Amino acid sequence: MSDNNIMLAAGGTGGHLFPAFALAQELGRRGIIVDLVTDKRGDRFGADFPARQIFQIPSATLGGRSPGAILKTGSALSQGIAKAFKLLGDVKPKAVLGFGGYPTFPPLVAARMRSIPRAVHEQNAVLGRANKMLAKRVDAIATSFMQTKFLEGPVAQKERFTGNPVRDVVIDLAAIPYTPSPPGGAFHLLVFGGSQGARYFSDTLPPALALLPPAERERLIVIQQCREEDLSRVKDAYAQVGIDTHLSEFFANLPRIMSEAHLVIGRAGASTISELTVLGRPSILVPLPNALDNDQLQNATSLAESGGAWCIEQKNLNAKALATHIHTLMQTPDQLARAAFAAKQQGRPDAVKLLGDLVEDLMRQNGA
Repeated sequence: MSDNNIMLAAGGTGGHLFPAFALAQELGRRGIIVDLVTDKRGDRFGADFPARQIFQIPSATLGGRSPGAILKTGSALSQGIAKAFKLLGDVKPKAVLGFGGYPTFPPLVAARMRSIPRAVHEQNAVLGRANKMLAKRVDAIATSFMQTKFLEGPVAQKERFTGNPVRDVVIDLAAIPYTPSPPGGAFHLLVFGGSQGARYFSDTLPPALALLPPAERERLIVIQQCREEDLSRVKDAYAQVGIDTHLSEFFANLPRIMSEAHLVIGRAGASTISELTVLGRPSILVPLPNALDNDQLQNATSLAESGGAWCIEQKNLNAKALATHIHTLMQTPDQLARAAFAAKQQGRPDAVKLLGDLVEDLMRQNGA
């Protein structure tokens, strides 16, 4: 195997894989060969992920605290560590970087067993459970926010603030300035939020927008992500009140649509926050409720405190409250422009370069 290769490890969700994707693009520009280890969910990114090879390693998320659940999870992780240990022996990476999620646990533990330099990247404003477990076992902890909850004590000395990398397409689109909708002009409202967010917003947005004055409903162009089973009813609900819509289960060109939006409504996952801030777009963030680590609430609060977004917890939101908020923002384009500027100030378009530098530092520890 090459003397100039590294291994990325990421759980199979977009929140973990998108920053790994961005880093792989950057490392490719530096002539560094990238391999990816993930779980079976990462397959849907396999055709496009810029890696030489994509490996799958068994893993598991703790599904409960019963002895049976703990034993099952422990068994899966043990098998994953054994397979990861063999894989690292075959591939011989100069460094291993994990992006969170339990699929990163076996490769990082195996890397420690083989004395391979290693680090984790935390996308959220709160240290995730897998990264918390790995914190003592790695050489560095890259962070996306200036302050990361639960990163304290001796492991805090390992912190290296980089920001959360975004893909090349987002960085390219960041050159487009935010332009407020002129009085009486078309107002592009983008609504998305993953599978759970899509269902919630499909239930909440149509009745909220129906409460807007007719003149504002005529201005609206709503681009909204919906689950397949909700598409028909959401389309009908908007049609009844004369709102122009573009609805879909998935938008392949979401960064482009975000760059064209006058206002974004969504959840507060790490990748969403990073892309909103690099693009510099104002948003209403409704964090996913009942998350174990409350990571989305921490993310949204951090951006809202900067003036770049409005954070509204789902328990405090109903159609009337949302309609009032949207009405106010549509009437005050200067307020939206200020939020767009504040969001842009929080963006880290250089995050991928800083993380690339960290990877090269790790590789130098290994003589590369």
